[in-house]
Amino acid sequence: MGAGQYPSERWSLDELFPAIDAPEVEAAKGELSRRVEEFEGLRPKLVEGLDAAGFQEILAAYEGIIRLLSRLMGFASLRFAEDTQDQRAAAFRAEMQQQAAQIENRTLFFKHWWKSLDEEATRPLLDAAGDFRYWLESLRRERPYTLSEPEEKIINLKDVNGAQALVNLYTTITNRYVFKVELEGETRELNREQLSELYRHPDPGAREAAYRELYRVYEADAPVLGLIYQSIVRDEWSEKVEMRGFPKPISARNLANDIPDPVVDTLLQVCRENAALFQRYFQLKARWLGVDRLRRYDIYAPVAQAEKSYPYGEAVAMVLESYRRFDDRVGALAQRVFDERHIDSEVRPGKRSGAFCATVTPDLTPWVLQSYSGTPRNVVTMAHELGHAVHSLLADRHTALTQDASLPLAETASTFGQMLLVDYMLEHETDEQVRRDLLFHQMDDAYGTIMRQAYFALFEIEAHDRIRAGAAVDDLHTLFLENLREQFGDSLDLSEDHRFEWLAIPHFYFAPFYVYAYAFGQLLVLSLYQQYREQGEAFKPRYLEILAAGGSASPKAILEKAGIQMEQADFWRGGFGVLEGQLAKLEAFTPEADG
Repeated sequence: MGAGQYPSERWSLDELFPAIDAPEVEAAKGELSRRVEEFEGLRPKLVEGLDAAGFQEILAAYEGIIRLLSRLMGFASLRFAEDTQDQRAAAFRAEMQQQAAQIENRTLFFKHWWKSLDEEATRPLLDAAGDFRYWLESLRRERPYTLSEPEEKIINLKDVNGAQALVNLYTTITNRYVFKVELEGETRELNREQLSELYRHPDPGAREAAYRELYRVYEADAPVLGLIYQSIVRDEWSEKVEMRGFPKPISARNLANDIPDPVVDTLLQVCRENAALFQRYFQLKARWLGVDRLRRYDIYAPVAQAEKSYPYGEAVAMVLESYRRFDDRVGALAQRVFDERHIDSEVRPGKRSGAFCATVTPDLTPWVLQSYSGTPRNVVTMAHELGHAVHSLLADRHTALTQDASLPLAETASTFGQMLLVDYMLEHETDEQVRRDLLFHQMDDAYGTIMRQAYFALFEIEAHDRIRAGAAVDDLHTLFLENLREQFGDSLDLSEDHRFEWLAIPHFYFAPFYVYAYAFGQLLVLSLYQQYREQGEAFKPRYLEILAAGGSASPKAILEKAGIQMEQADFWRGGFGVLEGQLAKLEAFTPEADG
């Protein structure tokens, strides 16, 4: 297809359901209820002597429930993302979240039984489990932290009406924000996505105005947003540490990721050790911008006065071609997202901010959301989210329980796709200034994905400890500013208003300690991409095998196939070595030489 055949559009959810009030939705709910009742009837079969055939029957029935529930939940979430101010969509999503918790409770007996077996009894069943094996092994890892069945049921209901309700409240409050910024003598009303584009505006006044407006709006609700966060953090501590017995709150996330605590500690320590690399980058950028020192408002500033804009069709064509050039099959999988109208690229009020790729079930092409306005960053975001889609499609032979990669590996294909696109753009761009700007964009993204996210994780770790010790919301503002001071050193001017930035980071609320996975994934991909540049075609089968594994094996086992030892600090330092080389290329591009 030509580029002109891809207009910016709203996705279609018809493959899921035609509408919230459609008869098909009610029919699916009824079918789901019937399947859950049948599954409950299998409980008497759960005895220690259960044979392999009976076990496989139970696994298949459970996976069927998950698939149907995922269709309903996926539709509810995507429908809400279309317009977060649509009360029917919000109510439907809340209803499905409640139903999901009830189904989890009604089927919980199976997981409890499985965790209760002794090791000897599990071996023949694991040998017969096929693609379910790693999922079952993951459940067994949770055994030391599992409570009684009645307690687990109470927690599931508590989460829906407690922590999840608080997350929904945060989302509803923040997605209705309107930001007012004066540009060229005209006051414009912007949503969060549009406001964030101004962080890269060539006018330093516009950049400062965007950040100040962000902080003004969030500061106004700081007491409420801060209270929501404190409540979520206290809930995490009460459940994960006091009740389940995890050594620290982040350990629960690490167990879910199948990444040992020491590996995460090593990753964050290596990031901390290399903060000076990005400080050096910001000092270089200051010279390019003709200032003595950047302000925090300027870290994403373009070095060009006029940033190149890309029509939507041209962007789609570039991304797809960069994927095809790497591998025809990869390119074809990315194109399916457009051919099946599974992308929502419109800019419109009420739409969820940011970008994501949502895998619903293995048999369906994932859905991608972004708000496309033509910036180079939008193009890179497209490549990133399509990478997630490709990852899911390559792993579609797995079950609904083993298709999705674990969180640390979930960014592999997306970040790799970004790098494919940037290399393609560098190769085909004839304007040296645009090429230079792409290199700056690449370093900006590396900062945002590695150092920024690592320091977010460090903030979270400390914030959880401080809140437990009685920290007020104002104390968290101070803590975040201290975190920024360590991160940036004396490489830029840091004003006091940045203390409110943490309130605007949704991951802190809906996915505690999620953020380190971005640093993990980016540093991992830098290593993989270096292998690709060195080995060419010989690298591809090994890389595609990593993606095709999905979540069917541990990160350790998957990465060892690529010769990666994630326990070693030198591996993570190697990723910074690649960045050092990229920075050296930019430093060779001096302002004087360019002029």
